[in-house]
Amino acid sequence: MLRRRVNFLGFMLAAAVLLHPPRMLATAPPPAARPWMNPSASPEQRADLLMKAMTLDEKITLMHGVEPVPIKGYVGYVPPIPRLGIPAITEADGRAGVGNGAKNVTLLPAPIAAASSWDPQLLNAFGKVLGEEQWKKGTNVELGPSIDVVRVPEWGRTFESYGEDPYFNAQMAVAEIQGIQSEGPIANANMYVTMNQESNRFREDSIVDERTLHEIYLPPFAAAVEQAQAGTIMCAYVKTNRVYSCESADLLSDILRKELHFDGWVMSDWGATHSTLSSVEHGLNQEMPGDKYFGLALKQAVQSGQVSEALIDERVRQILVPMFRQGIFDHPDHGSWSANVRTPEHASFSRAAAEQGTVLLKNQGGILPLAKTTSIAVLGEAGGSKPKAEGGGSSGVVAPYVVSPVDGLRRAAASAESISYADGSDLNAAAEAARKAQVAIVFVHTDETEGADRPSLSLPGNQDQLIAAVAAANPKTIVVLDTGGPVLMPSIDKVAGVLEAWYPGQEDGNAIAAVLYGDVNPGAKLPLTFPRTATAIPTSTRQQWPGVDGRSIYSEELDVGYRWYDATHNQPLFPFGFGLSYTTFRLSHLSVTPASVQTGSSFHPVHVRVEVTNTGQRAGAEVVQVYVGQPAANGEPPHQLRAFGKVQLQPGETKTVTLTLDQRSFSIYDESARRWISPPGRYEILAGTSSRDLPLHGTVIAGGGSQ
Repeated sequence: MLRRRVNFLGFMLAAAVLLHPPRMLATAPPPAARPWMNPSASPEQRADLLMKAMTLDEKITLMHGVEPVPIKGYVGYVPPIPRLGIPAITEADGRAGVGNGAKNVTLLPAPIAAASSWDPQLLNAFGKVLGEEQWKKGTNVELGPSIDVVRVPEWGRTFESYGEDPYFNAQMAVAEIQGIQSEGPIANANMYVTMNQESNRFREDSIVDERTLHEIYLPPFAAAVEQAQAGTIMCAYVKTNRVYSCESADLLSDILRKELHFDGWVMSDWGATHSTLSSVEHGLNQEMPGDKYFGLALKQAVQSGQVSEALIDERVRQILVPMFRQGIFDHPDHGSWSANVRTPEHASFSRAAAEQGTVLLKNQGGILPLAKTTSIAVLGEAGGSKPKAEGGGSSGVVAPYVVSPVDGLRRAAASAESISYADGSDLNAAAEAARKAQVAIVFVHTDETEGADRPSLSLPGNQDQLIAAVAAANPKTIVVLDTGGPVLMPSIDKVAGVLEAWYPGQEDGNAIAAVLYGDVNPGAKLPLTFPRTATAIPTSTRQQWPGVDGRSIYSEELDVGYRWYDATHNQPLFPFGFGLSYTTFRLSHLSVTPASVQTGSSFHPVHVRVEVTNTGQRAGAEVVQVYVGQPAANGEPPHQLRAFGKVQLQPGETKTVTLTLDQRSFSIYDESARRWISPPGRYEILAGTSSRDLPLHGTVIAGGGSQ
């Protein structure tokens, strides 16, 4: 959704006169004649009542945006219909804060950082902060979150996502969507579906089998619909199996409406509508940002009999129901684009989210945490002169400030004079600064953005050479990664410490200083795999990515992310779910009950209990991860994440973590029957602290059944 920012100032009434036929500006009926404004009626009843009063022109008005947007700021706009009391639909970007040039807003860490907390409560709070600021800015449709599964590690929008696992992404999507919608705006789950690359994204065709589609790429969207009740879904630019997403009967009608029972509306990504008849017939409700296909062309299609008005009614009702459900009609004047929506509490949350999302990947010899009296050489642009706090594209936010790492360290150190800085452009100068300090910290970054995939997994510029030069000068070298996704680390064996801080938002320096000095004990885990080489990845061929002749072949099928590494016995650099702490933990006493289940209508949840003990000297958090290994005959990857829980422990403390496995944990998608089934057999239950550290094993014997 890399969209044009239109700064068009216009008087609202004049804009309405220009955009609508005269009959739509008729004198508004008195409130008593608007029964749909009765908040005690159900959203469905209110929508039905309003539909009876709408003209065809008014219905079609709701089915497309207008350009230019007549109110400064919003990137998408559907004008109000005053005659009926229908408020404008005001849409703004924002995965890490209110976008589209909004001022006086909070820049949060990138979603991948928040997800690395492995804490759905934090994602819920993340959504609440985002939803509150959008609502107070007058936004009633928040164009996020992005919930696609990361298939290609070079994907330019990895930083907007939650990672590579469908179950994990689903849990985080539910938490954030519920948080956003609790504050007023309708959340928009995007981009539906197989939006797994930016390369050639306007025309690329994702060739994927039905089983992989259902088991890997659809679960986050299914959860967004079934658990979070997201009001809108955005169909993607790409094609899936030769059909554009926004006119696909399979994706929109068969799956979204019939299988998932979605009752909200589908809007197109900006410019992703390619037809009138196919799009409206197969399930698109709203063309954005303009009216090329769903304006006059749609009206003429109705008048000529090509499209029935009953179908228009169905599409418009699917827009109105979530608007009523979310209170958009009842709170039309809830904010202003010019409002200052920043608060001290939001700034504190941004810092906490960055701290909780920072992953400790290497800590050789216990070099971390550092004493505040340590002399430190801070090196690299991201450490001082150009802190890398956010990704690009429609996720961009006008930050009120960004605390650089060197400033954060100087504020937190016993003496600011003990912290030196060099930008790393001169490798000899950087090495000399490293020699003079007790510890060297190299801050490196990637430049990730919507609209372009990364050309490689290597760090851009001379950053790998910078790490090597500094590490040669000072063996006590720590690398901090400000990246949106995985990177190769050729000097991993030469450095003493590595932290993944992602794109940490406005409190960048304060957050990383708190972790480096041990004021915060890192408890985050990777939501995706770091590969050892550029070729030892699931999508290493050109046919897979970026594609050949406009087609990307999903030949890895179910083996996405860590599944591929396990299935092919490849050793990653850092596995999915991995993260260290300044303390140590022990998992023990696995209990799995019941030991046998009957699937289908008689299924009862399986409870997995694990004791976790903090065996170190510091308070800290551990994430218990439960994976399920299916019978070999099911044709599934070796094991897959199906439950997780985070627990805080004092030194020496033990707690029991209880996690639940649902029926889907024992299921596969049957392509021939087009439904989920649970084949009978022996299912292995594995518990541990990463996809490669699963010391506790149990079993469940499952009977067979369909769902």
